[in-house]
Amino acid sequence: MPVGDSMTIGSSGEHTWRYRVWRHLCATYGGPFTLTGPRETLYDKATDSAVSYAYADPDFPRGHLAGWGEGWLHMAPLIGEAVRTSRADILLVSLGLIDLGFYTNAEQTAQNARAFAAEARAADPRIAMVWLPVIPNIRAAEDAAFAAQVTRFNELLAKTAADLDEPGSPILLASVPRTWDIDTHTYDGTHPNERGEHRLASAFAEAMHQGWGLGGEYAD
Repeated sequence: MPVGDSMTIGSSGEHTWRYRVWRHLCATYGGPFTLTGPRETLYDKATDSAVSYAYADPDFPRGHLAGWGEGWLHMAPLIGEAVRTSRADILLVSLGLIDLGFYTNAEQTAQNARAFAAEARAADPRIAMVWLPVIPNIRAAEDAAFAAQVTRFNELLAKTAADLDEPGSPILLASVPRTWDIDTHTYDGTHPNERGEHRLASAFAEAMHQGWGLGGEYAD
């Protein structure tokens, strides 16, 4: 189940990193799988709402738990029911930028990540998770105080993942995508373009491959 904010839900006509992960696993993973989640839509900028089904590939399994402007704060209360109803085995989580930008500081955001993990495990004690740190973005490049919060949160997220990791319910911390560049991997300094979608997908794919032997090496 992909879980995330605007970088995960994507906009009308986009492929999204969710699609890139799916295509990667189709090519490298030998067992049956799908993407799942209680939501299916893309964000429609024209109506400022998540109502679009205009995916670039109509055959893509569209399930997710992502929302434009939603973060750990918003997803923690939703993840338990989402896991129960969608029967997800692995959560691919990309959250934090929205929290730090509008709602909570680094310490509060890390506490919400802990609450998220607890709710997910209450629904399925064997759930596995991959967490992606907050990636470089235009606000951090222009606002030193915000950049410091991002750095602090990423440190706390790594510690939280290590503290909560369990053999029966593992948590992997993905690496920030290699050579991530807001000028060449995003269309506005934050949201991924096609190249950025591949970079985000590779971060999750490499974590699952290296940590669990799931799938293979990512190829753009």
